[in-house]
Amino acid sequence: MTPQELVNAFTRAAEQRNGEAFARLFTPDGVYHDVFYGEFKGTEKIAGMVNDWFYRHATDLRWDMLHPVSDGERLYTHYLFSYVSTMPEAGGKRVGFEGVSIMTLKDGKIAHYREVANTGPGLLDMNFPPERVAKILQKQGQLVRAQPAFARHL
Repeated sequence: MTPQELVNAFTRAAEQRNGEAFARLFTPDGVYHDVFYGEFKGTEKIAGMVNDWFYRHATDLRWDMLHPVSDGERLYTHYLFSYVSTMPEAGGKRVGFEGVSIMTLKDGKIAHYREVANTGPGLLDMNFPPERVAKILQKQGQLVRAQPAFARHL
């Protein structure tokens, strides 16, 4: 599967709420680290993430992965992600995020997925109060600082 075919299958499965197809793109012990929901390990948990967590407070999910680049071991892609939020604060509004996906590949499948996302604008679009936005962004900052590679920046 080419990098573009992989990301197309990835986004199509997420948009169709097909967690099983999504999880088949991962190695059996694969890990998906979501910017909001945290880490899901193994294909069963990854499938549940798509089928339950992604749609818990959302409908009409749209996900575009643009310009994937891969050396066969890593795959990077810019993405645009949106959904209609069913959270009461959002009032049925479509909210969107922009980010970058970072995937480690093994035997043509995803062994590890993580993302770096600009979540602030989407949180504001959902009418979250400033204190809630600050709490979420603070948690995201803690995860950045907890990375072993970040140690020399502290």
